[in-house]
Amino acid sequence: MFATTSMYSQARTELNFGIIGANYEIPVSDDITIAPFAGTNLDLDWLTLGVKANYYFDNLFDLTDDAWDVYGGAGAGYAFYNGDGNDDNDLDIGLHVGGRWFWNDKWGIYLEFGGGNTQGATGGLGLTVKL
Repeated sequence: MFATTSMYSQARTELNFGIIGANYEIPVSDDITIAPFAGTNLDLDWLTLGVKANYYFDNLFDLTDDAWDVYGGAGAGYAFYNGDGNDDNDLDIGLHVGGRWFWNDKWGIYLEFGGGNTQGATGGLGLTVKL
């Protein structure tokens, strides 16, 4: 007697890059990734370097289609201020939610919303490539 299970985990190694940042996701379990990241804001006066943790809700929401991802998470890093007249470098801690749609087996687009305690990376819009 043989038994098989079908697991449609979304956590996988991916590179996300967009308008205000980039991160490299590394899976640590079926539904969780960690991702070193670098980001800025639209004024380009903050640079934030840190790490994000994402939880993928795909299994919880029963999204069996690999074309879609829904996730949320938290991030922590250090924000460097590059603007005029201010030396407010600071620890940046924040939350985010996002989603992805893949138009083929390798490439997709993501949209993420979030915020932290500095004016650094607060989300993004960009491309995802599965590695």
